[in-house]
This record gives sequence, structure tokens and C-alpha cells, in this order.
Amino acid sequence: MTRVSAPTRLHFGLLHVPACGASDTTVSPRRFGGLGLMLASPRVVIRVERVGEWSSAGPSAGRAEAFARHVAPAESCFRVVVEECPAEHSGLGVGTQLGLAVVEAVRRELDLPDVTAVELAGLAGRGERSAIGVHGSRSGGFLFDAGKLPGQAVGTILAAVPFPDWPVLLFRPAGNAPWSGDAERHAFARHRSASAEVGARLAQLALAGVWPALLDGDYDRFGDALHEYNRVAGEPFAADQGGAYASPAIAGTVAKLRGLGVKASGQSSWGPTVFAICASVAEAESVREQLLEASPELDVVLTTADSSGRTLGSE
Repeated sequence: MTRVSAPTRLHFGLLHVPACGASDTTVSPRRFGGLGLMLASPRVVIRVERVGEWSSAGPSAGRAEAFARHVAPAESCFRVVVEECPAEHSGLGVGTQLGLAVVEAVRRELDLPDVTAVELAGLAGRGERSAIGVHGSRSGGFLFDAGKLPGQAVGTILAAVPFPDWPVLLFRPAGNAPWSGDAERHAFARHRSASAEVGARLAQLALAGVWPALLDGDYDRFGDALHEYNRVAGEPFAADQGGAYASPAIAGTVAKLRGLGVKASGQSSWGPTVFAICASVAEAESVREQLLEASPELDVVLTTADSSGRTLGSE
């Protein structure tokens, strides 16, 4: 039996969204890219073992079994158990971690050679746009995804570094339909004017704002730059989302967090998860109490960064 415990992730926004059907190289020949952070919790935890017939159990069991069937030889059967898994399509990169974990576990049960995370992503069909979850599954930490060159399967990670001891709050406002599938494909297929100004602004915020502040351990500079990066990254999808964020509830939650003095706040990926990276545990606990007092329906998780990546076990 092979057991894999993998971190989920926050995605703070893509660096470059090309116009549909256009060859836009005004900012960079690379596509997508972005900034992200691996999380200690919630996690994706699965176990896989060879058995006489196929079976699966736990949250997202059907999808986990589908990943296993996709890579298993015709003569092999497995039991796939999902011990922990947050809701899919919540902005935490669950599909990628589930796919990588299951495929790696199946290969280990078959005594196949270890492969890289990028190779696992190819087998699982993940990493089409963002490379953060793929590389972050092994490295953990805060990652700078430089994006994909034409013909490249998975984007290149410019850097991955351990994250400071800044606690992270995760909020899920009530009543938000998840973005996935057709809605996401439609958003990327929509024709839009490729904006060199937006791309240049995001690159400036990432390279001259977020990254140096993170390396300096300067929370205030980091928080302001990350919030602005996240907001600007939503602008190319304003026609699909109705604004820089995926819903009025998400926009309202981010505004409340900023009003409480949380500088590093925004929307992860397509949402509905809202993040608040705080300067201290005391601040995080105070913010959580104040938000729950005002909006008791909020689903709130207090977590930290993961700086080591997935873990493997066997029996």
C-alpha cells in the first residue's frame, strides 16, 4: 500500500493571458505563469493498493479512481481511498494534487521507476496552464512560475523559496458557484485585446514588489504588492467575472479584510476561496473572529505555508 499526502495551493493570478487566437509577444513569448503558495492544510491524502478488483472510497473517489485507471495496465486492479480532499473547483488546485498523488502511488505499487513531477503531470493530464501546483507538489513554498514557451508541456518555475512564518486564513463566502469546466474554458476562449500594459504592470508588481519584499521578510510591502497583483490579474477576466473578482461576495470579503488591515488578501485562482495572509497568529485570530462575527456563514480555515512538498509512505 502506498500513501501520499500532498499540499494544496493558492494561485495569485496569471502573469500573461494571451488574446484568443492571437500571437501576442509584446510582453513575453511565454504564456500564463504566475505566483502561488503551497499550503500545509487542507491537504489531499490518498492511499492506493493492488487488489483483485477495482474499488474506491472517500471524497472525490470517482475522479481519483479515474486517474488510477488511466495509467494502470489492463491486467492490474487497485483500491483507491481518498482520506482527505477539500472540495474540487475551490481555487486550491485540488485536481492537480489528486492526479499527481494517485498516479505516483499507482506507479510505486507497480514498482516502476520514480519520475519527475512534470512527467507525472503528463501522465495525469495536468499542468495545462499553471505550473505552480505541479512543481510545488515537490518543492512546497512560494513559487514564481515564468510560464510556458510554445510547445512546452508544463511551465518553468523561476524560483521556489520557503515562506515566512506568516499565518494564512482561507475564507469561502456562501452562495458562490465554483468556476470550472465550461465556464473556465469559455473565459479562456473569449477574444480579448491582449494588453501589454496589464502584462507589464503584473511583471513589475511581481519582480519589483512581491518578490523582493518576500525575500526581505517585509510583510507590509509584500502584502500591498500581492493584493495589487491579485487584483490586476483579475482584470483580463472582468467581462466573465463581472469585475476583478469572481463574485460580489468575494469582492466584499476582500474589502472587509482590507478594512481590517490585512494587506495580503485576495482571490485564489477563480475562487471561491479568499485568502488573507497575516503578519502574526494574533492578527489572524483577531481577523477570523471579526469576520465570523459579521458573517457567521463564512467557512474559515487557519493554516500555514507548506515548505516541503508531498510526503510518501508505504506498508
